Amino acid sequence: MKRILIVTGQSGSGKSSALQVLEDLGYYCIDNLPLALLPEIVAKLDSENNLEQLALGVDVRSTRADLQEFDLVFEQLQKHGSVDVIFLTTQDQQLIARFSSSRRPHPLSNRFNSLTECIEQEKTLLIPIQFRATIQIDTTDKSVHDLKHMLLSRLGQTDNLIVILQSFGYKHGIPLDADYIFDMRHLPNPHWELELRKYSGLDEPVQNFLEASSQTIEMFQDVYKFLEKWLPAFAEGHRHYITISIGCTGGQHRSVYIVDRLKKALEAKWSIQVLHREMKHWS
Repeated sequence: MKRILIVTGQSGSGKSSALQVLEDLGYYCIDNLPLALLPEIVAKLDSENNLEQLALGVDVRSTRADLQEFDLVFEQLQKHGSVDVIFLTTQDQQLIARFSSSRRPHPLSNRFNSLTECIEQEKTLLIPIQFRATIQIDTTDKSVHDLKHMLLSRLGQTDNLIVILQSFGYKHGIPLDADYIFDMRHLPNPHWELELRKYSGLDEPVQNFLEASSQTIEMFQDVYKFLEKWLPAFAEGHRHYITISIGCTGGQHRSVYIVDRLKKALEAKWSIQVLHREMKHWS
């Protein structure tokens, strides 16, 4: 995993909106997780998925003890990639106005008598996380559109199209998040070569086997030419990301090989993210 973002801050300051922006930018987002569970969940995601960008929403509903141990959690997460903490703040009067207009209770409303007291206590509880913040944004006078552009700027990203290349196995189900699906089950199957079964499409023996087939070369070229022609049109349509899913029977050999080749062919012009959905099933 290359990048982990922890998104937190005062309740009502725009954490949910920030996570929606990050999701549009191709981050895999999880919200409202207890702090103590983050290292275990991230370790599992890192071992079973080829995720490159992960965003974790955290708020004051974690226990006081967990919040005070944030430094330990932060250090454990660093084992899996670079970690940034995005901390959102808002002036008190604006927070009060937002809670009043939305009529939603503050997360600490069952522990304190007034909204003002909840806001003050939350600031204190979040201090251990705020000290670790690498990006702090005051959303007092900012719209969701403003927040998006600030996040893009602070994260060093642009609003360009992100191409997500996903390999999968049909026997595990068709991905529901795909914009386009290409079927590779007609290509020669390395699974039936016993010495190749233990490898994946990322390994040279499988690549050599597949590249010996003219069908493989022609199929790759057809998919590549389709994407080369139409990705600019998708980008001009102001899409944030597009998911191209490549499937074979088990999701270990043919689909993984094609995804790897597409990544190498497209990454010079496009922002590419790769997900091998069935990695946890590989031999």
